[in-house]
Amino acid sequence: MATLIGSKRVVIKIGSALLVDRDNGALRRDWLTGLAEDVAQLKARGTDVILVSSGSIALGRGVLGLPRSDLPLEHSQAAAAVGQIRLARAYEEVLAPHDIKTAQVLVTLEDSANRRRYLNSRATLEALIGFGVVPIVNENDTVATDEIRYGDNDRLAAQVALTTGADRLILLSDVDGFYSDNPMTNPDARRYDVIEAITPEIEAMAGEGTSGLSKGGMITKLFAAKTATAGGCAMAITEGSVLRPLSALENGANATWFTAHGTPQQARKRWIGSMKPKGDITVDAGASRALNSGKSLLSAGVAGVSGSFMRGDPVAILDPDGHKLGQGLVAYAASEADAIKGAHSSAIEGILGYPGRTALIHRDDMAL
Repeated sequence: MATLIGSKRVVIKIGSALLVDRDNGALRRDWLTGLAEDVAQLKARGTDVILVSSGSIALGRGVLGLPRSDLPLEHSQAAAAVGQIRLARAYEEVLAPHDIKTAQVLVTLEDSANRRRYLNSRATLEALIGFGVVPIVNENDTVATDEIRYGDNDRLAAQVALTTGADRLILLSDVDGFYSDNPMTNPDARRYDVIEAITPEIEAMAGEGTSGLSKGGMITKLFAAKTATAGGCAMAITEGSVLRPLSALENGANATWFTAHGTPQQARKRWIGSMKPKGDITVDAGASRALNSGKSLLSAGVAGVSGSFMRGDPVAILDPDGHKLGQGLVAYAASEADAIKGAHSSAIEGILGYPGRTALIHRDDMAL
């Protein structure tokens, strides 16, 4: 069974019902302080942490005195705008005593559906993590409509886990795992400790959530598990209302772990290798040897460019004899790649007129 021990990168999803008191709409500050202590503990042993947090609409609803019933779209968006600034400030305040910097990242479904926006989101998150920052990710409810929504933060958290190559996804929920039936209505419902594969029988057991503040039910959690585990990321559902929920999980608290299929790196390589190339990059003999030893492809090693492709598109990588070495996601459009082929990385800015990326295809974006 997977645990948090030894994890390299963890995405933690926090639901509204954990953050916001359902009776008065106020932030549960003590709980958030405890979560911050858990995050600091993970960071201290070298684990990257990303938080996917609901709560902006629930907080804003309380500030504006709006009812707990369904709101018109414009009222939900207004509540999100009021609540999001308070939510971001609260995370900053509880993590600052641990010398942890935070960043607010607001996204919509378009940011993963649109290739360029996906790449930009991924690069931004990687840069933040590289600086030691804990990103606080939430759906941009202020502008999102049904057509461009993830719909719930379970899905969003799974997408963030894939985008960032996380090896653990923790859904802090109002239930302590996945059950054969709704445990609130059926006392004989059985909790699963580990689920190796999400079968049709498992899917048939999923029911809807009962929280008055949360949108995601068990069906959305199963969808998140499918997405995460296919990307090499193990996922846990655990009850999160205790003051140190991650410490509790590590110390044996009830949870259901969904087993990952391989590693995030292996899953990404499979995904890249399965795509249809939109062009070819021919490399010289030196670059061919470098690629086979695990190096990235630099512009200096490129002998030829063909096809019509944009940044982030898959391209085939050919050796000097035209044999396919593999393929990868290219960091430049075809016209740019052709302009800088054979040139040293230091010359890219002079050729293109702007400072480009060092690698034409980074080794992490390559499947040989």
